Amino acid sequence: MKQSSRSETVYLSLRRAIIEQALRPGMKLPEDAIGEQFGVSRTSVRNALVRLSAEGLVEVRNNRGACVAEPSLEEALDIFSLRRCLEREVVNRLSRHITPAQLAALETHVRLEKEAMDSKGPLSIRLAGEFHILLAQLTGSKPLTRYVSEIVSRCSLILALYSRPHSDRCGVDEHNEIIQALRQRDPDRAMSVMEHHLEEVEARAQIRDQAEPDVRAILSEYARTG
Repeated sequence: MKQSSRSETVYLSLRRAIIEQALRPGMKLPEDAIGEQFGVSRTSVRNALVRLSAEGLVEVRNNRGACVAEPSLEEALDIFSLRRCLEREVVNRLSRHITPAQLAALETHVRLEKEAMDSKGPLSIRLAGEFHILLAQLTGSKPLTRYVSEIVSRCSLILALYSRPHSDRCGVDEHNEIIQALRQRDPDRAMSVMEHHLEEVEARAQIRDQAEPDVRAILSEYARTG
């Protein structure tokens, strides 16, 4: 197997493990351990880590090795803001020319999401993100698909860091609403539904609840009882 193929295998495997939240934010990614697991050289591992770093999924630090990225609160808010812009454009384009076959493909994907709901595991997490990537792919725009794929992956890190437990049914029901809006071929309606869905995803991540602690409020109880 060529080195490029070995590196591709490591890249795809690590990327999937990060997206599925098996590799959690902050976890170290030692080149020797990864190379041993996949039976490849450290060079192949390093090439894969550099690609993941370019996508914002891994942090490669000089003389300290690599680890799964840990998006800051500020970065998390920025990523969700950008994602809303990108995905509004996705459904804006798609709603103007969507075909019955494309609607059927989306409905098939949501059925898979429903079947995976009770698993509460990696498959459910991955399918939820892949629904949005599928939407972008159906526009026929390679750049838009690439951007959406990368930002959805980065959102998986944010959800791993900040999200609270919630029912998978919320996401599935919202995906069905997106499909129905696309079926109506109404760009404004489709963008509104997508905006609402992503706002709900962001709310479930609780990233807006991570305000800087108020020292005075924390110490007020101690002051009264001291």
